[in-house]
Amino acid sequence: MENQQPEPAPKNSKIKTLLLVVLVAATVAAYLAWSFVYKPNVPASLTKKHVLIPTGATLDQVVDSLKAGGFVLDENSFRSMAERLSYKGRAGRFEIKPGMSSYHLVKHLRSGEQAPVRIVLVNERLPEDIAAKVAKSIEPDSLALVTLLNDTTYLDSIGLTPATLLSVFIPNTYEVYWNTTPRKFMERMKKEHDRFWETDGRKAKATALGLTPEQVYTVASIVERETNDKGEKPRLAGVYLNRVEQGWRLDADPTLVFASRDWEARDLAKYKTLDSPYNTYMYTGLPPGPISMASIPSLDAVLNREKHNYMFFVAKGDGSGTHMFAETYDAHKVNIEIYKRNLIQRGLGL
Repeated sequence: MENQQPEPAPKNSKIKTLLLVVLVAATVAAYLAWSFVYKPNVPASLTKKHVLIPTGATLDQVVDSLKAGGFVLDENSFRSMAERLSYKGRAGRFEIKPGMSSYHLVKHLRSGEQAPVRIVLVNERLPEDIAAKVAKSIEPDSLALVTLLNDTTYLDSIGLTPATLLSVFIPNTYEVYWNTTPRKFMERMKKEHDRFWETDGRKAKATALGLTPEQVYTVASIVERETNDKGEKPRLAGVYLNRVEQGWRLDADPTLVFASRDWEARDLAKYKTLDSPYNTYMYTGLPPGPISMASIPSLDAVLNREKHNYMFFVAKGDGSGTHMFAETYDAHKVNIEIYKRNLIQRGLGL
């Protein structure tokens, strides 16, 4: 029997096999490429929304922050993508969305597109109080802020003194970046201050009263601490401005509270002899600066003071938080008796 050579495989079959191998290889490569770039690496069940990347953070520190917050499933995937995109870390507060891939996560962090923080400044009494509140929302600590606020050379450069410093803070809700510096924060406050006084003719109104914006703020800070009733603020401001114009002492209880730093004081009589430039029972004219932050309604109340002849006021004592006003001391004494009777009727007799 003759030896028979096996028939060679059909040429078309070899081509098909080769194509299949190529197709499988391409599919695997595509999947690996997809996994590397688009496979989710942020948990879909992510609970935290923001990661904080400190100033000067290295890639290792960024990874530590991401891992601590549960932001990444695969550390190596993130590191590989970070190296591929030349990301080494960028300070800020970033919003992280569930299901982000390593590619999108790195790209987002590298972009520097931060999620701002909100700072609410309302009625803080002292610069230290402002520093403490702001420091809760930004990277620099309160000491860094206080140090800047106590720097007289810096304050002079922005037209302020330690006494007038509070006047730069206009109560509002502000959005700033978490890694903002103390100087950047103050630049923002100064810009908001200037915008406030350039709006609605406020600076012109202050000039018409014969006051600087800082002096208006000082009067407003006293009004702020005297009453919470917006309706009577312009009238109360009118009383204080009448006293200034007549050369009277302001005799303002809130200034005694500030001078003594006895914030919970109920009996202020003992402080009337306290020798302080903020003691308006001892010294004539306005104190050197604000005794707290002043709200916008209080500031506008001074700028739009009610014109009248009232020189005295006393609380009604009826629980309304409002006051009775008088032009003469005799009328004022009558109001004081009403105040006392109201307290007695409420079981709060003197």
